[in-house]
Amino acid sequence: MEIALPLLKAAGGLVIILAGCELFTNGIEWVGCRLNLSQGAVGSVLAAVGTALPETLVPIVAIVFIGGEKAHEIGIGGILGAPFMLATLGFTITGAAGLLYAKRREHGARMAVSTVTLGQDLKYFVWVYALAVASSPLLTWLDGRMGENSPMHTVVRVGVAIALVGAYLYYVWLHMTREEEGSEAENLCDLYFHRNCVGQPRLRFILTQVVVALVAIFAGAHVFVSNLEHVATGLSISPLVLSIIVTPIATELPEKFNSILWMRQGKDTLATGNITGAMVFQSCIPVAVGVTMTKWALNTPALASAVVALVSGAIVYLYMRKTGHLSAKVLLLGLPLYVAWLFIAFGTN
Repeated sequence: MEIALPLLKAAGGLVIILAGCELFTNGIEWVGCRLNLSQGAVGSVLAAVGTALPETLVPIVAIVFIGGEKAHEIGIGGILGAPFMLATLGFTITGAAGLLYAKRREHGARMAVSTVTLGQDLKYFVWVYALAVASSPLLTWLDGRMGENSPMHTVVRVGVAIALVGAYLYYVWLHMTREEEGSEAENLCDLYFHRNCVGQPRLRFILTQVVVALVAIFAGAHVFVSNLEHVATGLSISPLVLSIIVTPIATELPEKFNSILWMRQGKDTLATGNITGAMVFQSCIPVAVGVTMTKWALNTPALASAVVALVSGAIVYLYMRKTGHLSAKVLLLGLPLYVAWLFIAFGTN
């Protein structure tokens, strides 16, 4: 088959990406330990960024280093696919795990999380991502009225990007300044580049592992994007739709199965906070790249994925605000929302 070899190469690229992500996450946790950062900062910021790197670098490589219409579609699909998947399938997995282990959990299906902290994450995500999505029709309108290279068009692009990056920096600052205990080395897995060695790894070993991980992720992303274009053409599927489905599921969803283990252990804050922290990151930094480096003209499937993510996040936030707690059952609403998007996407493809 014409797509067999590109499909195999794309799968190989994903394996490289995931291996690099494993190295990066392990290394960045040790960076947090050596810098004595709080557990919240390591979990919600460093670890969240680490696990989000693959689906972040895929669109950046597609847009910046490969270029072309199809690569831009893959890039935008990867940007929108990450928050979409987290707010639908990511929530569903966590909610299903809560119900599965309800009998052995002290609170049953009710999740023992800080609704204040989780609510802040979700509210932050909804407002920031709504800004990013709303900028698309505005930029399209300005393009039609004044042209893509008009000063007003440029001002809006740059303004939205600065607002998104600034919003995330403020979010990071909130976590970094929060009073919590520092990260504990005994809770960390051994550094891969320092296994079977006595004592804590030196900073040079940690930084070397982080750099090697970034190189691996970048190389894997390049292989993945270039071959995904051929796969989309061979299957006669929109590269954007294929990227929204494949990229986040392949790069991020496997790691979100950690939520099952955390829910079984009663670590509800870890299970949910890792997802919401990644949602905030994905709604800011990758989107800023998309706004500045592409036309950011979102078609029906793209807009629908963003709206579904916003609706899912808003439902969970409003439920917590009304009831004062989070139930595993409400997280299951992410699945029908995901299925609804599939009908929209393939109905308009």
